Amino acid sequence: MKESNEVEFQNVVCKFGDFHAVDDVSFSIKAGEFFSMLGPSGSGKTTCLRLIAGFNNPNLGKIFIQGQDTLGIPPYKRNLNTVFQDYALFPHMNVLDNISYGLRIKKLPKSEIDSMTKEILEMVRLPEVGNRKPNELSGGQRQRIALARALVNRPSVLLLDEPLGALDLKLREEMQVELKQIQRKIGITFIFVTHDQEEALSMSDRIAVFNKGKIIQIGSPSDIYDKPKTEFVANFVGVSNLFKNEDAVRILKKKGSYMIRPEKLNITESEKKISDNSFKVQAKLVTQIYSGASSKIILETSFGTKLIVLSQKINSSSPIEVGKEFFVFGNMEDIHQIEG
Repeated sequence: MKESNEVEFQNVVCKFGDFHAVDDVSFSIKAGEFFSMLGPSGSGKTTCLRLIAGFNNPNLGKIFIQGQDTLGIPPYKRNLNTVFQDYALFPHMNVLDNISYGLRIKKLPKSEIDSMTKEILEMVRLPEVGNRKPNELSGGQRQRIALARALVNRPSVLLLDEPLGALDLKLREEMQVELKQIQRKIGITFIFVTHDQEEALSMSDRIAVFNKGKIIQIGSPSDIYDKPKTEFVANFVGVSNLFKNEDAVRILKKKGSYMIRPEKLNITESEKKISDNSFKVQAKLVTQIYSGASSKIILETSFGTKLIVLSQKINSSSPIEVGKEFFVFGNMEDIHQIEG
């Protein structure tokens, strides 16, 4: 195994009875990488996180952390920490005691503990809350303190199990920015589990998309979004227009299975506005959904294919008449072929 890999799975299988929670999974995570495991509930992503932490053991295969086989190494001897969705803070301790708990267990000198605790509170931008109890903090503050408690021990890997799931949308978006900034500043490896596609796309260096215990695709956020490997990835990560079989022949004049994102499509009443290198199809408006910055326009062709167009040019003050016919068109270079 190369030294640059912080974590590596080699053909890992983890079963619960006859159920394969993780089914022959192999991947590696580089040192200093923000790596997200994305997938629906029951897809295997959280089990992989627990395998890294040592809370579960594989039935088959090997897991390495910093080049060392983890077989037989208990959780407390692995140089990593975990941040959970429910924060797991000690309610009877104030913030300072919560953060310094692990350092005190290690019996570090008090002056060193005080210095490290102060430094990490500054990093998460909460230097003034040290004497408060967890129930005196907001959800976002508690999440930052949970992060500080995990980071103060200087782990080589930080595991984050849907840590933002309990926050409201605005706060969750703010914490996404915070987490990424902190990860870049300290430079340690973050392994992030989420079922939120936008969260994974906005924060990650690379994403592993899970389904039914297997990794379907690993890649950069742009690869996962713009070049999905399968129909599952295309539909799970964002919204897609799929052209398969007869639809592909009718619309694209090509055999196979293809996808294009809604923001890559346009509509027009005049066929003359469509360039020669574009594909086009006639469709009637089914509905228009206004969402502030953009409108989602849903249309249907004469042969029953639904099309979704995302437009920033159409707003609530200019609704389109239901049943009106348009040409839907896009550039052939924005079409991406998928498996199956």
